[in-house]
Amino acid sequence: MATGLVRRAINRIQSSARLVITRAYASEAQSQSAEPKAESSSKLKTFQIYRWNPDNPQKPELRDYQIDLKECGPMVLDALIKIKNEIDPSLTFRRSCREGICGSCAMNINGCNGLACLTKIDSATSSASTITPLPHMFVIKDLVVDMTNFYNQYKSIEPWLKRKSPAPTPGKEILQSKSDRAKLDGMYECILCACCSTSCPSYWWNPETYLGPAALLHANRWIMDSRDEYTEERLEAVNHEFKLYRCHTILNCARACPKGLNPGKQIQNIKKLELLSS
Repeated sequence: MATGLVRRAINRIQSSARLVITRAYASEAQSQSAEPKAESSSKLKTFQIYRWNPDNPQKPELRDYQIDLKECGPMVLDALIKIKNEIDPSLTFRRSCREGICGSCAMNINGCNGLACLTKIDSATSSASTITPLPHMFVIKDLVVDMTNFYNQYKSIEPWLKRKSPAPTPGKEILQSKSDRAKLDGMYECILCACCSTSCPSYWWNPETYLGPAALLHANRWIMDSRDEYTEERLEAVNHEFKLYRCHTILNCARACPKGLNPGKQIQNIKKLELLSS
């Protein structure tokens, strides 16, 4: 009798095991035969880009371009390159390093100056993004502006080491202490993209005479360099009503700088040194 009970128990266990295995195979087969999920829909974004061609000098316009953000990189420069490569090869803009080092792709994006390679596309909203050249600059074509005046102002502050005495050791570098080197932090990182100067109202009003945030930042960089021996001459060169004192500390420059620098602070330092030297 005991043997019969054992056999019946074994039969029940075997039946349960077969049921579990059958259900497992059925579930696997169902998952394999299921249709693949439909691909997610495209995410379209409109870019309004300033267009003007000197070869066809008509009124400038904002032209709309629509691209799928799921087929584009995350930065504004990625969108511009995609538009130029796939939609409109006539679109003109500057770019080079794509890493925020060269400053070539400076432009005005949604009302703020910045580098296209460092500015992310605003994918959180479906509203159009507006891209225009740096403000208050002569436009050469589309998003390319004439930087001649900007570079001339930079050149005017003589951005190179000037010495009255020879180097302590001929043919060797001129050393400086770590504390003196630290004084150059916040200035040497400038990449001359012109985002700061073209965001400054004083520069808009007096672009030919006011040196602007970028040039004055570099002027202070050499004034503060312990290896340079023309400090007095450099201070005298910028001590002018329009060259220096058109700065009213609005600090648009600090907000616009893609490298996180504060040109306004450096200009204030020059004013302080001018006061101490007078």
